[in-house]
This record gives sequence, structure tokens and C-alpha cells, in this order.
Amino acid sequence: MKKISIIAGVVALMAFAVSCNQNQTAAPEAAAAQDSTAVAGSIVFFNMDKVMEGYDMANDLNSVFETKTSGIQAEIDRRGKKLEKDMTDFQNKVDKGLLTTSVAQAQYQKIQQQQQDYQQYVVRKQQEMGEEQQVMMNQIANAIAEYVEEYNAEHQYALILTTAGAILSTPVVTGDPKLDITEDLLAGLNAAYIKTKEASKK
Repeated sequence: MKKISIIAGVVALMAFAVSCNQNQTAAPEAAAAQDSTAVAGSIVFFNMDKVMEGYDMANDLNSVFETKTSGIQAEIDRRGKKLEKDMTDFQNKVDKGLLTTSVAQAQYQKIQQQQQDYQQYVVRKQQEMGEEQQVMMNQIANAIAEYVEEYNAEHQYALILTTAGAILSTPVVTGDPKLDITEDLLAGLNAAYIKTKEASKK
């Protein structure tokens, strides 16, 4: 699965309009070194493409998803080739007159059932992978959204916007680099993810 589709899905799931009137306590990992010079009350933005490229959680989940997708596609291809071979073998036997009418009818019905089973298998696996991709996008979007809430509890920006991909699909066309918090946000996200991974191993 192309990473661009993952990015687009996450962007679609997220609505980053973080008010500066938050009273949450920032997590320790939110205190990453800040590259932006924006002050409290500013409207800032971050680049979702860069975050998705550099966010370890997104890369880990995407790697697992792609491995599973490749395995499923390989099985779909294997079953498809077997079905194609069985159909070709059956047709050759019919063309050469090697089957009686009753046997040919029985084998034809069997081939039809194989074809139906194969189509149902493909549809089922596509649905399963679609659901897994959606869950993955939700996990990434939720992790980023939760961190942004913690991050802004400390920085107190008036608004945090995000930009990615095509200009028409995002709220930020261009902006002052001093208001770009991408690197700061990404550093904090990865620090938080590392702590989560370490905690899960205990």
C-alpha cells in the first residue's frame, strides 16, 4: 500500500484546530527543543508529509501492514494461477474429447464453484485489509492528536494547522517558516513513541 494513501487518510481523519485555552499539563516528552520562534497565541502549522515520513510509529505500523498485504496478495496470486490452470486443463480435455458429457458437466460445475470461491476470497481479504488500514490510520491520527493536545498545553498557540500533499486539500498553502513547528512536533512524537515501546516491553 502506498504511503501517500496512508498520509491522505490520516489527514482526512484529523482536524487540528487546537485552542490555546487548554488547561492540560504537558507530558515530559512534549518539551522537545523548539525550532520555531512562534510565541504563545500564534497561529502555527506543521507539515503532515514530513511527520508521516519521520514518525517512527507510522513507519512501524506501515511496515507491518505492507508485509501482511504482500503475504495476502501472494496467496491471492497463487490461488488465481491455480484456478487459471484448472480452467485451461479442463478446456483442453474438452477440446480433445477426453471427457464424457456427464464428466465434463461435473467438472465444469466444480470449476464454476472454484471461481466463485476465489472471487469471494479476494473480496473478503480486500475488506479485511481495508479495515486494518483504517484501524492503522486511526491509531496514527489519535496518537498525533493526543500529542498535539499535550504539546499545545505547554506552548499555548491560538491555532495549529496542518499541511500535506495537494494545495487544495489542506488549510495551509504557505506560511512563515518561523511558524512551522514540524521538527519540534516530530521530535516530541518520536520521543513519546520510544517511551511507549519501552514501557510495553516491561
